[in-house]
Amino acid sequence: MLAARIPGMLPPLTAAEALETSMVHSLAGLLDEGGISRVRPFREPHHTASMAAIVGGGRGAKPGEISLAHNGVLFMDEFPEFPRTVLETLRQPIETGTVMVSRANAHVQYPCRFMLVAAANPCKCGHLTDPGRACNRAPNCGEDYMGKISGPLLDRFDLRIEVPPVAYTDLDLPPSGDSSAQVADRVAATRQLQADRFTDIEGVTLNAEAEGELLERIATPDAEGKDLLGKVAERFGLSARGYHRVLRVARTIADLEASETVRRHHVAEAISYRILSLQDG
Repeated sequence: MLAARIPGMLPPLTAAEALETSMVHSLAGLLDEGGISRVRPFREPHHTASMAAIVGGGRGAKPGEISLAHNGVLFMDEFPEFPRTVLETLRQPIETGTVMVSRANAHVQYPCRFMLVAAANPCKCGHLTDPGRACNRAPNCGEDYMGKISGPLLDRFDLRIEVPPVAYTDLDLPPSGDSSAQVADRVAATRQLQADRFTDIEGVTLNAEAEGELLERIATPDAEGKDLLGKVAERFGLSARGYHRVLRVARTIADLEASETVRRHHVAEAISYRILSLQDG
C-alpha cells in the first residue's frame, strides 16, 4: 500500500525528465505505444534479483532496475541480502549517473540518476539490539551482516539513520509532526530554490549535482561551521567524497530553512546523518 502511494508523493517530473524516463521505460516495454511517464519511478527489486535485472542486460541489453529508476527512487530492502557482486556494481552508476550494458551483440549506455534508498536489519536474526531475543553470535553477527556492505559503497550514502523498534503500545498513538503533504510542499519549495540558483548553469538543477568550484561557492560554511567540519574530517577520517557529500547535505538543510549561509548547526546536522554516535570534541 505504501509503495503504491510513494510515486504520487514525489516531486513531479519536469518535461525533460518525463521524456528521458519515458524513453527508458519504452525500451523495457513498460509503456504503451505513444505513452509517456507522468510520475517519478519507484522501483523496489527483490534481493534475489540477478545482476542483469539490476544493472541491465539479457537479450537485447535491456535496461535494468537502476535505469528504470532514472529520475526517481530505487528502494533496496534487505540491502545486505543482495549478492555482493550486485551491490558493488552500484558504485560507479551512483557517481556518474550512467551505466554501460555490454553484451556480445550490443553495447548500450543508459542513464541512471536515481535516489538510492536502502533498508537493513541490524543483523541476520534482526534482534541485535534486544539482549533477550538476540542470537548466540551477537554482537559478531551484526558486524558480519553489515560487513557485506563495503566501505566504498557505504561512503556513497549521504544519510544513515538508525530506526529503533516501535513498541506495540505506541502503535495507537496519534500521528505527530508534519503531515506528508506539508513535507512535500517544503521539499517542492526547496527544489525550486535550487533550480533558481542554478538557472544559468547547464546540467545542474540540484545541490546533489554541484561539484568542484561550484560546490565550494554555494556550500562553504561560515567560520564556525568550517571549523567543525575540519575537526570532524580529521577525527573520523572523512574521505574526500564524504567531505563533499556533507557539504551538499548541509547546503540542502540550509535551503530548507531558507538560509543564504550554511551555518554551524547545518553542518552539525549533516554530520549527524553521516556519522552515528558523533561526539563533538
